[in-house]
Amino acid sequence: MGIQATQIRKGMVVLHNGQPHRVVEFHHHTPGNLRAMVQTKMRNLRSGTTTEHRFRSTDDVERVILDDHEMTYLYNDGNTYYFMNTETYEQIELSADDLGDATGYLLPETIINVQFYEGAPIGIDIPPTVDLVVVETEPEVKGATVSNVGKPAKLETGITIQVPAFIKQGDKIRVDTNEGRYMERAK
Repeated sequence: MGIQATQIRKGMVVLHNGQPHRVVEFHHHTPGNLRAMVQTKMRNLRSGTTTEHRFRSTDDVERVILDDHEMTYLYNDGNTYYFMNTETYEQIELSADDLGDATGYLLPETIINVQFYEGAPIGIDIPPTVDLVVVETEPEVKGATVSNVGKPAKLETGITIQVPAFIKQGDKIRVDTNEGRYMERAK
């Protein structure tokens, strides 16, 4: 489906150089008396690489509609992650390279949407926040407040993020998956 470049929005998937790309950032730009442009930052859904591209406002862009299938994350064996379709029970696998940063937010039995392009899985939609348990961090500092300097904490999925000094091992915390940052303690 073709759209004008001025209709590009964040989160949209477009075909660029024959590859599906998700728009990460966009900015409409009209420099003085020159023609309007749309400056974009896009992530290739197949390779994971991020590129910047400037479209003229009159350019036609091919919008890609991905097929989403609800799937359960089962397990990984190092570099390969296995998912099962919740309706057909068909299993697929995606590499850590296909998933990128999303691997740090996946827990077994989590239900997520897997995106398919031309019948092949190319990525997943992770929720904006996930609740994860702190498995390793420095001891709690007495009298610590949220405004104090943070400390590193290793989470149950293996990633390490900065947390406030009052967080201790065994705490369940809510993490912003877009920025990889601590939000709050989770219930």
